[in-house]
Formats: sequence, structure tokens, C-alpha cells
Amino acid sequence: MLRFIQFTATRAAMAVVTLLLVSFIVFTLMELVPANCAERYLAWKNTQGEQISVEDIRAEEQRLGLDKPYIQRWATWVGNVFFKGDFGDSCILRVNINQLLGEKIWISLGICFVALLVAYLIALPVGIISATVASPALNNGLRLVSYLGLALPNFLLALMIMLFSTMVFGDSMTGMFSKEFRDAPWSWDRILDFLSHAWLPIFILGWSATAFALQTVRALMSDEYGKLYVTAARARGVHGRKLLWRYPARHALGPIINSLGFDLNRVFNELPIVAVILTLSEAGALLLEGLARSNDQQLAGAIIFMLTASIVSLNFLTDVLLSIIDPRVRKSVMGG
Repeated sequence: MLRFIQFTATRAAMAVVTLLLVSFIVFTLMELVPANCAERYLAWKNTQGEQISVEDIRAEEQRLGLDKPYIQRWATWVGNVFFKGDFGDSCILRVNINQLLGEKIWISLGICFVALLVAYLIALPVGIISATVASPALNNGLRLVSYLGLALPNFLLALMIMLFSTMVFGDSMTGMFSKEFRDAPWSWDRILDFLSHAWLPIFILGWSATAFALQTVRALMSDEYGKLYVTAARARGVHGRKLLWRYPARHALGPIINSLGFDLNRVFNELPIVAVILTLSEAGALLLEGLARSNDQQLAGAIIFMLTASIVSLNFLTDVLLSIIDPRVRKSVMGG
């Protein structure tokens, strides 16, 4: 038990160090953007007809603390993020990033997590069946479906669904909420309205995630199912679901659990383009806005850091979970 606590504490410390390194990288990338935040903001105001002088820029830099050393500014930023959960203000919009993101980041992460959950709920049983059942028709059918999921881009699938819905139902099925619930407080009616819209991005993001997970599960199960220890267990009279879940499936779960953080990152990477097509006002759309349109690196950096924190936290939880369910890992961690 002591070794397990030490393992958990070590993994937690590594997660914190990883987040500190990520925060340093994100802050550095924010700083490397041509022109600092004061210059970009005042340049934007200049496009609105206001006359900006060099003195105005210097005063704004002092107000934002941009005249302080780089390390001191990073330490202040990361300290506010870690201890206060405060990402500061958006460079261009001049709105607190916490208020700007609000529920958007949680909705975005929720959509990605649910899409990933649905993908594995489908891929695990189907992949196991495909790897263990000697049926050419079933295997070829599943292989066709998985290849189609990998070959058909998410944005094209979104466009096809929108076109079909517009032609058949007269509704493009865009947006995350109906107009009357867009800025309304959360209520049971707003939750139902959200669910009536959220299934579409979940389905689109889960489309390729399911195909990728299906290929992964099938490959891992096929590899484990052909090993000698499974043949030996079958010779001892172990058959059916008991054989699958006690031996090959249990061992194949390790790499699958370890890949959850990578899969979450891959799903979120596909979210911005889907958000643009479906006109979703969530973190994916804000990330694209901050990076490509307004050049608001403070906003983009906050979203990237929160996504990274979610992935690091998920990896920490999967490491602990893997040490509990996998006897090989548990033996190496707890010594028996």
C-alpha cells in the first residue's frame, strides 16, 4: 500500500511539473507574437479612428505590467492561474477571460469527453468481437465501417448532415442552443434544449474517434488472443466470456487506457473546424478566433492551457487506474 501511495504521489508531482512546463511554453509563445498586447490593442483602436501616440503605448504597457522582466511576468501569470484560477484579461476584447470562457470551456470539454466515451462504448465490445469471432463477413463489414470513419473527414460529415437536414427538415441544425435559450440561465428546459443540439457535434466528433478506437481495440485483442497464455488457459478449460475478460481483454485494456489522453487531444483538435461549420459558440470556436482572426494570444493561451490541464489530469487518473486493474503494473508498483 505504501508503494502505491508513493506511486500516486510521484505521478501527481510529475503532473504538476508538466503543467508548469506547459504554462512556460504557452506563455513564451504568447510573448513571441509580433508586437505586445498593448501595441496590438492600441493598433486595433487605431483602426477604429482613434489617434494613438507612442506615449499612449508606453502608458498601456506600464498599466499591463509589460515593462517588467519576462520571468516575473510569467511567475505572476502562472501564480494567478494555479492559485486563483485567473487567466487575466483578453488582449483585444478587454474582457476577463474567465468570464469570456465561462461555461464554454466546460461545454467543449464535456462534448469531447462524451464523444470519447461513446466511441469506446462502441469500440470495446465490437472490437473484441471482431478480433475473436472467425466470421469473414463480420470482420470485413466492421473493417469497411472503420475505414469509412477514418477516411471521411469530420467537417465533410458535418456539411453532409447540414445539407440533408436543410433539404428534408428545413433546419440546418446549427448552434448549441435555440435562440430563446442562448443567454438564458440554466434550467431544465435549457438543459433539454442543449441536449437536442449537442448530440450532433458529439456524433460528428465520435465518428472518427470510434473508427480509430475500433482499429486499436481490434489490433490489441488480436495480438493478445493469439498468445500462448490464452492457448494454455483454453487448454485448462477456460472458455467464452470468462476467457476473454480474464486474460486477453484485461491485458489489452492497458494501452487503451493509456491512450485516453491522446484521444482527448485528438478529438479536441477536430472541434474548432466542426464548431465553425455548425456555428457553435464554444471554446473551439473561440480558440480559432483567438489564433487566426483577432490574434488574441491571451485568450488562445488560456484555452490551450486548460485543455492541456485536462489531458494531464486524465493521464494521471488513467495511470492510477491502470495500476489498480492491471496485475502486471500493480505488481511493479506495490510489490505483489
